[in-house]
Amino acid sequence: MNDALYEQLIARRPKPYDLPLRILIIFVIVAVAVFGTPFLGFLSFFIAVILAILAYYFVFPKLNVEFEYILLNHDLQIDAIYNKAKRKKKLNIDIQGAEIIAPKKSPRMNSYKPEKTMDFSSGNPNAKTYAIMISMNQNNTCIYFDPDEKMIDHMKQWMGMKMFTD
Repeated sequence: MNDALYEQLIARRPKPYDLPLRILIIFVIVAVAVFGTPFLGFLSFFIAVILAILAYYFVFPKLNVEFEYILLNHDLQIDAIYNKAKRKKKLNIDIQGAEIIAPKKSPRMNSYKPEKTMDFSSGNPNAKTYAIMISMNQNNTCIYFDPDEKMIDHMKQWMGMKMFTD
């Protein structure tokens, strides 16, 4: 067995709307507790506590995301790790079925028109983001991710002339 396994963890940069969304949710919870008191009495505090618990378990973890890329030979698996606690499998593809793998800003990508785009990159404008054009569910799909040099070297072994690093 001569399997090549490589794992990489990338933290997604907070999006511009993450902080205002957190502030808005907290503001709504406080407003329900304060302004609901004259109308609902103690029930408004109960509703505010329920809203806070829901926000804590369902909204806030989605705002802190890391992506883990796992490359086993020619299979690429991408997982999202929410709040450094919960893992969700996002994608599993065979990169040999890709039409092209090249940097996102490469002129080679101009001729490809994806019907669907999946962004698993860090969101950092200085990072070298790569794009994979692949057919998934009979749609041309573009997948963005940020591999490091070692992962690119592993991918070159399996991709040959479909892999570009310009």
